[in-house]
Amino acid sequence: MIPSLDPKRLELLKEAVPRLTHVAYVWNPANPGGDDDVRAVEGAAGKLGVQLHPLAVKTAKDLDPAFAQAKQAGVDGLVVMTDYVLLWLREHIVELAARYRFPGIYMARPFIEAGGLLAYGVNVPANFRRAALLVDKILKGAKPSDLPVENPARIELFVNLKTAKALGLTIPPSLLRRADEVIACPDKAGASRGS
Repeated sequence: MIPSLDPKRLELLKEAVPRLTHVAYVWNPANPGGDDDVRAVEGAAGKLGVQLHPLAVKTAKDLDPAFAQAKQAGVDGLVVMTDYVLLWLREHIVELAARYRFPGIYMARPFIEAGGLLAYGVNVPANFRRAALLVDKILKGAKPSDLPVENPARIELFVNLKTAKALGLTIPPSLLRRADEVIACPDKAGASRGS
């Protein structure tokens, strides 16, 4: 119910890595909003002076050739579309981004836990909790048509400093101050420092 966050993700990535000139946009053409998202990110890229390279990915087998194509095109950064297929592929996406040394921004915290650089998106667990409350109201007799459509209450920004260091990047202090969480030492146990 909210507009694509991908143009804002590109803006945040450019703020974190000002030298970016060619950015890959990993998107799923099977996603109903995919074409609109590509157009929105292309518009943002033009305003930021960045050339966008859309990389269509429907399944895991598409990832390796897409990243190789990005490297061949001179890509120096990565934005990943909000898409649950891509969320499921996050480990492979983050591993390829590290291999090709692409600083990337992603849709949610799980990408950061996998080793991604930045994430900007809705708080998925909070959205599920809110949905459960709406289901509870329906089960107690409320008519779905009487319930309001709700947008996410918060959009969160995560920064992974370990990945920044591995890429030789210094994240600007202004971006660190705005982050909801700065992860200094990510691991599966979730060692982190909130901002």
